[in-house]
Amino acid sequence: MNDPFQMQRELRYGAPVCDQILTGRHFSIGYSWYFRQAKWTLEIINRDRELVNEMAMVERLDNFRADTRIPKRFRAGLKAYKGSGFDRGHLVASANQDLQDIQNSETFLLSNMSPMKPQFNRGIWARLENEIRELDARPSTLETYVLTCPVFYFGEKVERIGKEQEDFGISVPVPHAFMKSVLAENKRGRFRLWTFEIPNKRQTDDLDSFLVKTYDAEQMVGGRFWDRISREDLHTAKSRTGSMW
Repeated sequence: MNDPFQMQRELRYGAPVCDQILTGRHFSIGYSWYFRQAKWTLEIINRDRELVNEMAMVERLDNFRADTRIPKRFRAGLKAYKGSGFDRGHLVASANQDLQDIQNSETFLLSNMSPMKPQFNRGIWARLENEIRELDARPSTLETYVLTCPVFYFGEKVERIGKEQEDFGISVPVPHAFMKSVLAENKRGRFRLWTFEIPNKRQTDDLDSFLVKTYDAEQMVGGRFWDRISREDLHTAKSRTGSMW
């Protein structure tokens, strides 16, 4: 059997454990059958951009659909989200993968979605995604790796959307928060790391108030994030002044 950690570029620096790894053309998903959504997603923002005419970036496709690679009884469907009051929130952002139609289309698989409060998804979450793209666009940045994880606090009540049905209709737990761990590699081979934990609700605070220690985030998710890189090689930002990064 092929080892996805050898085959997939975005997995080269490691990823947490999961029930099923879904390897796509442009990013990978570590799926949780228990939570019926991704445990994590891992991407390189618009990798191989030098091979594609960036002036011809595609429009957002919005072709939401179930991921048939997942056993039916463990996968979410469109009905779960309908009328729920929650957004089908992207883990790998559509705008991070917009050089080709097939690339953008892959981000609309429901395996790449988690239930998000609209004020969260369209507010601070969108702002963080945009800031990460700005980091990636810097001339000094070689590649930007983004690990995104839904978070459940087991001491708190878990809301669900959808209904359990005999025909394999399933309900989907709503994460209490989301994490993004951003690993930027510059053209000199130096790494910098930022990890954010943001509760799944409307937020008005600055992004830097949600920076957390990566070790603490790993304990919450249950697995090492970048285990193929020596911690001595990582330069972790604990605070920011001025610009985002």
